[in-house]
Amino acid sequence: MNEHAEVRSEDMQKTQADPETAERFIAEKRIGERIRRLRLKKSMGLVELGKHTGLSASFLSQLETGRVVPTLRNLARIAMVFSKDLSYFFESEPTTMFRVHRQKDRVRMPQTGVEPPTYTFESLGYMVPDRHMDPYFAEFLPAPADAEPKPHLHQGFEFLYVLDGTLELKHGDQHCTLETGDAVYFDAGTPHSYQCAGRKPAGAIIVTMHQPPQNQPIPIRPPGAGQRPMLSTVPRQNGGDERNEGVL
Repeated sequence: MNEHAEVRSEDMQKTQADPETAERFIAEKRIGERIRRLRLKKSMGLVELGKHTGLSASFLSQLETGRVVPTLRNLARIAMVFSKDLSYFFESEPTTMFRVHRQKDRVRMPQTGVEPPTYTFESLGYMVPDRHMDPYFAEFLPAPADAEPKPHLHQGFEFLYVLDGTLELKHGDQHCTLETGDAVYFDAGTPHSYQCAGRKPAGAIIVTMHQPPQNQPIPIRPPGAGQRPMLSTVPRQNGGDERNEGVL
């Protein structure tokens, strides 16, 4: 073999798929785990899946544990049972979201546009990119008797849970008093405001959801004349009043 032939041979080896790399690629796709998740989601046993695919239960068990690699033909049989395309088994899986927010790392911000501010808040999800909801801890300060809370609105829905103290909530033309353990879920597109109703500060967890659920439009304007805004509180704890206030 001359020098040029040896060079071409080396170049060919560099462009050929490395068997170990191919095996690692298959392992990273975790095809067996995906098959198992689909099967369990349908509450289907290995024997039942075998009847639908024409594959033995023992072979399917080896597929799920990664001891064998399926051919495209066998994978297609499994995909059709679960109404999936073949690409489902090779697409990159979304990264699992997990973020811890330490209390010492959070920043407390005052209410904006009001002097002096009537509450402070801390974001509990500031480190999460592309988040679908915004959780906060808020502390509402005792307000003068003649103070008028500043209403605001935003797209989406809001959930509030009172940790301690007493809180006055106005939502459109509705008004309610929330005590420790009370919670409220409402349409945030209606003007709403909060105010501490006691002599001590009131603490609450607030979660705002700005994106509407899939295929469910969210009203972002205040309701028109004759329409009641959505405001629903959950029953109080410790055997309190179990009526829902302002339920549509």
